[in-house]
Amino acid sequence: MNSFDSSPTLSAWRALLALAVVFVMLATTGWTAVARHRNPGEPLKVAISAWERGRTGARHLPSPTAPPKILAAFFASLTAAEQTRLAAKYPLVVGNLNGAPTTLRYRANRLALMQARHVEERRARDSRLSSDGRALADRRMRRFDSLLGGDRQILSFDPSGTGRVAEVLGDLDRAQRVSIVVPGVDTNLLTFEKSSNWYTAPAGMAESLYAAERSAAPTVRTAVIAWADYTSPAGLGMDAAIGKLAENGAVRLTALTAALPGTSRVSLFCHSYGSVVCGVAAHALPARVTDVAVAGSPGMRVGNAAQLHTRAHIWAMRDGDDWIQDVPYLAVGGLGHGADPVTKDFGARVVAAHDAVGHTGYFKPGTESLDNFADIGVAAYAAVSCADGGTECRPPPG
Repeated sequence: MNSFDSSPTLSAWRALLALAVVFVMLATTGWTAVARHRNPGEPLKVAISAWERGRTGARHLPSPTAPPKILAAFFASLTAAEQTRLAAKYPLVVGNLNGAPTTLRYRANRLALMQARHVEERRARDSRLSSDGRALADRRMRRFDSLLGGDRQILSFDPSGTGRVAEVLGDLDRAQRVSIVVPGVDTNLLTFEKSSNWYTAPAGMAESLYAAERSAAPTVRTAVIAWADYTSPAGLGMDAAIGKLAENGAVRLTALTAALPGTSRVSLFCHSYGSVVCGVAAHALPARVTDVAVAGSPGMRVGNAAQLHTRAHIWAMRDGDDWIQDVPYLAVGGLGHGADPVTKDFGARVVAAHDAVGHTGYFKPGTESLDNFADIGVAAYAAVSCADGGTECRPPPG
């Protein structure tokens, strides 16, 4: 985890006062409730255990934690029929392997979703479960039905606990520019998409950004990933005020960016607590990540952009109506996520977010925030509108 030094002029009493403010906010807003991630089962762990004992022909299967290049070489050595058999036998494993062929992962995750849906269908009819338990099973079953609909491209899927999922829009293998949407608190399988205000959920954020990027640069081959593939804080509890889940998410995010196919350039669009994840991951991101843009950020676990130790452009925006601005931007005793990314001293490229009402409106079609995201995603930096109305936030040409 990146850390930062407090200002040398900050006296002890001011630090104690700031800490007191944090605890007052925790107590008065309900943040003191530590989230409990309910975990009815660990099907992925069971599947991995079976994979580790498995073989293809006379060959042992590689470790699922092997580097993506090792896994890619393994799958390249197999025939198409052998790949298909592995996806059918171990869909949860193959569907989550960074390094496995993209289309094979889509196929495997479709099978895994079908299996998970069957489990929830049985649970929804199980009289031994409480009415709440059956209702939850029914909701999960309906979510799996939605993810199975049409030609959706599910890059990763894990039904364990509250669940994780990532979806691709566009052709990931041929893309010149790939954008990854990293959402914040309360991200799980059930909240991955919404029927109303769809642009406030990860799937809708990605769909909105994908459409805006294609409009901004019709000739650029783009792909967008709705990345809900980490365990996020459940509500504004203690988990949201510390960095543990962000650290775990950062490991998964860097693994994804390192394993993407092709030679595409990559941009991260990190909302709310997602910007904490991106901040922790920044120093380990591969060189292909050219841009990290945060919106409605509570901080990036550093005191300024230089401490992120990345060559990627760091962008920041915040709408004037966003309640996140009232959160103390500090870090004391492990609480808080550091300096405010939209302040001048932080050193990010601060861009305009007009019309993005509230904390969840940054991906709403027609907003300046979404237009700026799209321009960043396709590297149309000259079209980005700066928060101060000038041009200082834009990188120099070239």
